[in-house]
Parts: sequence; structure tokens; C-alpha cells
Amino acid sequence: MTHHLLILGGTTEATALAHVLHDAEIQATFSYAGRVARPKRQPLPTRIGGFGGVDGLADYIRENGITHVVDATHPFAAQMSMNAVAACAQTDTYLAALTRPKWQAQVGDEWRHVPDIAGAVAALDGHTQNVMLAIGRMHLDAFAPCPQHQYLLRLVDAPDGDVPLPNRHIIVDQGPFSVEGDTALMRDHSIEIVVAKNAGGTGARAKIDAARHLDIPIIMIDRPAIPDRPEVGKPQDVMDWLSHFSTDRGV
Repeated sequence: MTHHLLILGGTTEATALAHVLHDAEIQATFSYAGRVARPKRQPLPTRIGGFGGVDGLADYIRENGITHVVDATHPFAAQMSMNAVAACAQTDTYLAALTRPKWQAQVGDEWRHVPDIAGAVAALDGHTQNVMLAIGRMHLDAFAPCPQHQYLLRLVDAPDGDVPLPNRHIIVDQGPFSVEGDTALMRDHSIEIVVAKNAGGTGARAKIDAARHLDIPIIMIDRPAIPDRPEVGKPQDVMDWLSHFSTDRGV
């Protein structure tokens, strides 16, 4: 069958897939949610911005002749992933997720698992600590109830408006980062605890390995639940997935 893929992107995996599809001369469109000020340039036609919920995404799929959707969004972009599941079901469109493996605790790690941002805030309700808050800029306001800590914030883009954390140091930088660099960063700021989302993969893992090296505990925010959908781990797996489809929509 003739393929026209829609990549829901923003991750390093999405960019890698875009290059594979471009090299294979497979028609595809790359979609950014628009939350990063300086999105990476892609080798495919690119759109930036939301779709307008499930119905908006379904309309886009129909109007643009999309045959396959690959959800390569961040593991914590739960709303977009749920919208993709619903819109693909509504339009009878093939869907697969290009996902990263979760980080796993090792012997000796001190991880406290929490289900969401609210759980992380509750876990910080205590004595003053030097905290590396590695969660991005969207949920900083949620930590306002814990102003006693000294926060280290490393963000891809500068925050919009004021950050309601009186004691903070902000670093605007974009990875990938090295274990050596993150180890030095944590030492320089005397970090006592790290708050991180279980994004998985290798691009953001340096802080996890650095915390392990320094015996720093981690408040680990678990991934949100997403409805069942086929999942693959590498761009080549997407190519293998595509090869299973024939003109009669059989598998």
C-alpha cells in the first residue's frame, strides 16, 4: 500500500525515524507540539502546533490522507498519546508507538517511586534540601508549596514568567549531557536529592547515572498509563512494522 505517515514527534527517536523515512523515500509529515522554542530542523515536511483534541487530529488524518501514525512523543506526553489512540480508532488508521525503555533501579539505588507530579511535591514536604528538579518547565508552579528547598533547574528553554520558587538557580541548556558533566554539576550545587521523570532512553540518562555514582537518592515519577497500542523500540522496527501492510489492509 502507499504509505503516508504522521510522526508525532519532539524526541530524539522521532528525529532518527524522520531521517530513516526520508532516506527510504517514504512520504511522511513530522509534527511538533510547539512546546520547544527552538525545534530541531527535520528532513521531512513539518508542522508545529496542536491539532485541537481528538476530533482535530482525526480531521487532520482524513484531510491529509494519513495511513499510519507513529507516536514518538515524550513518554510523559500522555494527553497527546491518548488522543492518538482515540483518533486512530475513529479513523481506522494504523498506529504504533516508538518508545524508549524505562530506566530501572539497580542494586544500591535509593529510588522513591511516585505516580505523578503531585506525588513528587508531597515527597519533598520536609526539611530543607538542595534539590535538582529535572522535570522541565511546565510543572514548576506545582512545587510552590515547597519553597524551603534550594532548587537547581535545568531547562531547555527559559521559563515563561516568574518561577514561584524563591531559592533557585536556573541553567538553560539542551542535552544530551554527559555523566561526567552531570556529576560535576551535582557536586558544584551540593545536590542532596534529584526529582526526575522516568523518561527512559539514553539522551537524558546522564543525571540518573551521576546520581547513582554520587549515592544521591531520586524521587522517580513513574510514566502515566496509556491505552494499549503496538509499541516498537527503534526506527528500524517502524520500518519492519510498515512492511507488514499490504494493499488490502491485511497484516
